[in-house]
Amino acid sequence: MRVGVVDIGTNSMRLLIRDDDREYGRWVEVTGLGKGVDQTKQLSQDAMERTLLVLHRFGEQMTALGVEQRKAVATSAAREALNREEFLDRAEAALAVRPDVISGVEEGLLAFDGATSDLVVPDPILVTDIGGGSTELVMYDTVFSVAMGSVRLTDRMSDVYPLPEKDWEMAMEMAWDAFRDIANDELVTHVGVAGTWTSLAAIAQDLPRYDSRKVHGYVLHELELDRVIDMLCDMTLQEIEAIPSLDPKRAPVIRAGAMVAHAVTGVLHIEETIISERDTLDGLAMRLLDVT
Repeated sequence: MRVGVVDIGTNSMRLLIRDDDREYGRWVEVTGLGKGVDQTKQLSQDAMERTLLVLHRFGEQMTALGVEQRKAVATSAAREALNREEFLDRAEAALAVRPDVISGVEEGLLAFDGATSDLVVPDPILVTDIGGGSTELVMYDTVFSVAMGSVRLTDRMSDVYPLPEKDWEMAMEMAWDAFRDIANDELVTHVGVAGTWTSLAAIAQDLPRYDSRKVHGYVLHELELDRVIDMLCDMTLQEIEAIPSLDPKRAPVIRAGAMVAHAVTGVLHIEETIISERDTLDGLAMRLLDVT
């Protein structure tokens, strides 16, 4: 059975097509669906139009590759937007399947299943999924979903480039405050998934272009993360867009995403993060293949 799964995130739209034995393709398009939702509680018409164009292409791709069963999920932006039903109606027309709006807990469990599907690492494992609107921290069946992510922090912090020190301090404080109530006294294997973590790993390695083979399994040290944050905050938006391993559409939110990553690892006293390209999409595909 060939399945196609779509993750409608706050910042990125993603598609995975696979069966039990083979992956046929994995696609990511940054559309910024949730930009401004933190303040307005509405998906903007421009953001919906950008996103629906991508979802229409995803629908066509699934048809072209003979997908027999489709599944789509929508996360933080759709959870919060008061006009989500309008968007879901149009997304259903584009994808030929109606997206399910899933909770932060469900999102975290899917991310954990995907991230740990091909990792052989010491227990206990903590998976952190930094999204645009929320961040999920998952240890097996325990999930903390925190309303802080790369797009949400970008909407709240200064949009000045380079970032002045006082604005840097305010943004970092907002990020840290979001996670202060989460305690961890265990020595854990920390796994980071989704676009913020994978982008940071590519930037830390100074890759000439994004290379999933060098990102998946990379161990990102806290000192590297500090270096990347300092670099991003000292750059103009145009300089960030020009980083060769970074999708230019991710440039407006990557420095905030890096601050969220810093807050998570700082609050939990984590020195090293293993980067995984397997995440919610993989967890969703695994569940669908188990059912079919």
